[in-house]
Amino acid sequence: MVIHSQPAARGSSGGRLYIFGAGGFGREVAWLASQSFVPPMELVHLVDDPRYLDAEVAGRRVLLLSQVIAMTDDNYVVALGDVAARRRAAAACEAIGLKPATVIHPRVEMSGRVLVGHGAVICAGCILTTEVTVGNHVHINLSCTVGHDVSIGDFSTVSPGVHISGNVVIEQDVFVGTGVNIINGKNGSPLVIGAGSIIAAGACVTKSVEPGALMAGVPAVRKR
Repeated sequence: MVIHSQPAARGSSGGRLYIFGAGGFGREVAWLASQSFVPPMELVHLVDDPRYLDAEVAGRRVLLLSQVIAMTDDNYVVALGDVAARRRAAAACEAIGLKPATVIHPRVEMSGRVLVGHGAVICAGCILTTEVTVGNHVHINLSCTVGHDVSIGDFSTVSPGVHISGNVVIEQDVFVGTGVNIINGKNGSPLVIGAGSIIAAGACVTKSVEPGALMAGVPAVRKR
C-alpha cells in the first residue's frame, strides 16, 4: 500500500479533480474538495453509464469516463459507497491514466502519527488520534472518531457517526454502517473486523468478526 503522511495528505493544488459519482455522496465529496485544495482544483463529475449523464450537477460538468483524456496533472477520487463498485471505478480511472487524490476536509483533526492512503476521503468533523493507518480508497464519513492503534484496510467504508476504539484492525472491503460503535481490542491482540464483512447501522461490536459476516445488534451478533 502506498501511503502519505499527514499533513501532506491534505492535498495540493492545480489541475483537475474528477469525482467518480454524481449522486448525493458525489456532491458531498465535491464540497469537501472545494474546501480542501488551495487554490481550488477544477471539479468534474464522472459516470460510466449514459443513464446517469446530466448536463451538470450543482454547476459542475458531468462526463462519461470514455470521454476523458487524462492530462498530467489530472486526479480522481471515487465517491461511491458500494465497496465493489468503488473498486471497479478506481481500476477504470487508473486504466486511462488518472492519478488518485486524497481528500481530507480542513475540519478533520489528526495527529502527525496518522498515515492516509491514496484515494481516501475523510469527511468533516472526524478525529483520528495516533498510530492510525487509513488504507487506499477508504471512506471515513462525517463525524467519526478513530482511536489509537487502528488500521482500516483498502476500500473499506466507515459511515457517519462511527466510533472506533483503540487496538482495532478493520480489514479490506469492510462496510461499517451509520452509528456503529466498535470497542477496543488489546495491545498485541486487536479486535479484528474480517475482510468483506458488513456491520449494520447502530451495532455495537464487542468481539472480532469473521470475514464476510453480516453483524447487527447490541451487542452485535452474526446474521449471515
